[in-house]
Amino acid sequence: MAIIVQKFGGTSVADAQKIRRAADRVIKTVKNGFAVVVVASARGKQTDQLVADALELNPNPPKREMDQLLSTGEQQTVSLFAMALDTAGYKAISFTGGQIRMITDNVHTKARIKSIGAERIHEQLNKGRIVLVAGFQGIDENENITTLGRGGSDTTAVALAAALGADECEIYTDVDGIHTTDPRVFKTAAKIEQISYNEMLEMASLGATVLHSRAVEFAKKYDVKIHVRSSSEETEGTMITHEVPQMEGVLVSGATIQKDMAKLSLVGVDNKPGNAAKIFAHLAKAKVVVNDIVQTEVSSEKANLSFTIGISDLTAAKEAVGQIKDEVNCESIFTREDIAEISVVGVGMRTHYGVADRMFGALAEAKINIDTITTSEIRISCIVDKAQAEKALEAVCVAFDLDKPIEKRKN
Repeated sequence: MAIIVQKFGGTSVADAQKIRRAADRVIKTVKNGFAVVVVASARGKQTDQLVADALELNPNPPKREMDQLLSTGEQQTVSLFAMALDTAGYKAISFTGGQIRMITDNVHTKARIKSIGAERIHEQLNKGRIVLVAGFQGIDENENITTLGRGGSDTTAVALAAALGADECEIYTDVDGIHTTDPRVFKTAAKIEQISYNEMLEMASLGATVLHSRAVEFAKKYDVKIHVRSSSEETEGTMITHEVPQMEGVLVSGATIQKDMAKLSLVGVDNKPGNAAKIFAHLAKAKVVVNDIVQTEVSSEKANLSFTIGISDLTAAKEAVGQIKDEVNCESIFTREDIAEISVVGVGMRTHYGVADRMFGALAEAKINIDTITTSEIRISCIVDKAQAEKALEAVCVAFDLDKPIEKRKN
């Protein structure tokens, strides 16, 4: 029997009524002839409340204990979900991440999956049961509970779909799919019917919050089709899959805004081989995730090195570069916390000219100054003042007709 993995986010299971509605969605899929595995997040703001409870008792709680605590939210959800299915007449069984042998490394609060034992799930599916798995969690090789960090339930769902050889992974959320940009900022953003893994990876890593980049990485690596859908409407959402021929003419698929960022600049670093390696080795040791990097040669003796990070990593990053400053003979360190990143993403950008011209022209017309520009094969990103971020995003969206379906755009 073909398998469908369905993931329900926190807002989709926030109360009893929503859990029943989600259960009805699962039952409908079972009636259509599929075996179903459900992954669920903690309900509503439960995780936030657990974090607040921890911080009230300890302003710097041990990460292992935070994992023990935060994993309970998802465990409650899948148990309640199983009860809702049982009262509707459908056999169901819930598991924790540890019970299905989702083995991770031992980096608490942001663990990475090493392996999944699919045997127990297959055994229960073969008995005709709906299987529910607590998202966001696993265990390390010493049986310690670990959590996967931001977007962990998305990652759990796609990883399970890969391990089970599922036909599709459906991500149910409070929006009706992936949009060309954040509709809370650009209210007329158009829904995207289909998007490639590469484009979605860029959009997720650049601030699109509907789906986490780690989940898309899994999907791309193991060829898992992801369908992002509304938990409250019976409509088709957005399919994330490999690039298809009809996408070839598309210049810009979407635009993103990322506000929770900081920029560190090391001014006057000795311009010699090995210094950049030393700096980023220190950052890696501090488990700082670095986004964009720009190095500029000032002279044959000196260079300036800048990089952006998430604001939550700023303290660790400052400490790490402070430790290496004298070793690389850095003259000064400059920090900015008042920045945001605006990006445009599209597979077609790699074979078309004029994208940068249109983007920079739109920002210039809106009188928005650009701090830094970085590019890849399928995206262009600009650092701007955070106070102008939403204005910048709107200008870019208008320039690329992101309020229209693909077939109606000028590009």
